[in-house]
Amino acid sequence: MAAITKSPFILNLLLLIITIAATTLAADPDLLQDICVADLNSTLKVNGFVCKPSAAVTPDDFFFKGLAAPAATNNTFGSIVTAANVEKIPGLNTLGISISRIDYAPKGLNPPHTHPRATELVFVLYGTLDVGFITTANKLVTKRITQGEIFVFPRGLVHFQKNNEDKPAAVISAFNSQLPGTQAVAAALFGSSPAVPDNVLTKAFQIGTKEVEKIKSRFAPKS
Repeated sequence: MAAITKSPFILNLLLLIITIAATTLAADPDLLQDICVADLNSTLKVNGFVCKPSAAVTPDDFFFKGLAAPAATNNTFGSIVTAANVEKIPGLNTLGISISRIDYAPKGLNPPHTHPRATELVFVLYGTLDVGFITTANKLVTKRITQGEIFVFPRGLVHFQKNNEDKPAAVISAFNSQLPGTQAVAAALFGSSPAVPDNVLTKAFQIGTKEVEKIKSRFAPKS
């Protein structure tokens, strides 16, 4: 180790490798200008969104009031996510951040899902939640969190939140991506279009075709 530290070339090479690794691990690429407000109407596709002309930028491109009040949770799972990402706040384009509000009815569930492009951090506004994520070694990391507390879900890992109480709960979720993406596990497997073949699901879940068809009927894409 002493020989390595005496070589400026080796030190510079190590610093370069560390810098490249840190850049590669970033959720979104760094911005190259002060602002790049997304032109959501552009048909040009890039990794992100095309910038609208600066003369067309307005304060409303950086504003969103949709998280101020609870959203309706009268659905199958008893939870609703209100996203404040680049599609709602065009000014977030290239900034690498977004947030959401999640509201839970009593006994409500935000079902197992992943965010392929971001780590998620939740802050409990009110209520109590049982939360957890599953590692690639199939270890469940779980904890009960309550008002004012924070929990982190690492990028890409399957995770969930469950309100086991008899009163509502809500969290604010922060992401290190302007558009983290969400893939619900059950809906992806049983509600995709075209459908995942039955013989794949019967073998994967060790259940019969009738059970697969029954589950698929509950996740059928809305026409």
